[in-house]
Amino acid sequence: MRELHFKDCFWNRDFTDTGGYDSIIQHLNDGKKTCKEIEDFMKARASIEEKYAKELLGLSKKVCGCNEMNTLKRSLDVFKLQTEHVSLSHLQLAQTMRDEAKKLEDFRERQKEARKKVEQQMDALHKQRATQFKKTMESKKTYEQKCRDKEEAEQNMNRNASTSNAKQQEKVSFREKVSKLYMQNVTVLGKIREDWQKEHVKACEGFEKQEVERINTLRNMVWTHLNQLSQQCVTSDELYEEVRKSLEHCDIQEDIEHFVNLRRTGDKPPAPILYDNFYSILCFPLNDLPLSVCLFICVLTCSAVGDLINSTALDPDRAYSVIQY
Repeated sequence: MRELHFKDCFWNRDFTDTGGYDSIIQHLNDGKKTCKEIEDFMKARASIEEKYAKELLGLSKKVCGCNEMNTLKRSLDVFKLQTEHVSLSHLQLAQTMRDEAKKLEDFRERQKEARKKVEQQMDALHKQRATQFKKTMESKKTYEQKCRDKEEAEQNMNRNASTSNAKQQEKVSFREKVSKLYMQNVTVLGKIREDWQKEHVKACEGFEKQEVERINTLRNMVWTHLNQLSQQCVTSDELYEEVRKSLEHCDIQEDIEHFVNLRRTGDKPPAPILYDNFYSILCFPLNDLPLSVCLFICVLTCSAVGDLINSTALDPDRAYSVIQY
């Protein structure tokens, strides 16, 4: 299939019609607008990345596990550090996006300047062509009218040769002058048309080349933009991998033993609190006896005290004395 090109597809049958050229210019204007939209998009995305990076950097500075110790503390320190590195990588990505947007802006301005020169030249040719075409058509109209006048004069001369006069001869002579002027205008218009046609072809080729560059630049720039985003994901994952590696070395038992060795307070529980009989005559400490013996002594003591109370109640005149008892 034959390739289509601007220079082969944007002509008009009407000599003064600029519809084909105008279609190209409109398309280039739309392309310029697209470049500006992509440029603004990348700048906005860069601002989002920068805002995210700054907030993430602030988050990495917050207190996180400062009271922890040993392997878990080391893992949390790595976690905070790598979070900071992720934020810095996003900050760098934001700057890279701004650089790409600046490249697109410079490209758009270069194309704008190049187009401006061609458009000015083509606009001048269009005006010159339209002016000369109008002038030619007017001279043609005058020429045709004088031709009709000449024919009428010749008919009058043939009908009445004796009545021929200088006025009729003047009409014939003036027709020759008008014909010559009309021919000159046609020649000038032909030269202008030839120049315009050559410049139109050159303009079409130049505009098509610009369009190829524009499409290629936008395609490559978006492709690069996506590669940068993908690389950011890879970079973030690599940084997070450092945290995962640190967590793999987080030993639960080691942290438990570290805390125990650092903060231990004793390896024996406190002694049980036993019943201490105020009336006991035993002179040895109960704490040195087995629990079963202590309980037995307590039962005997409580029983003896109970008997003493009962005997005192039966004999009120009997004086209370532990020794006596």
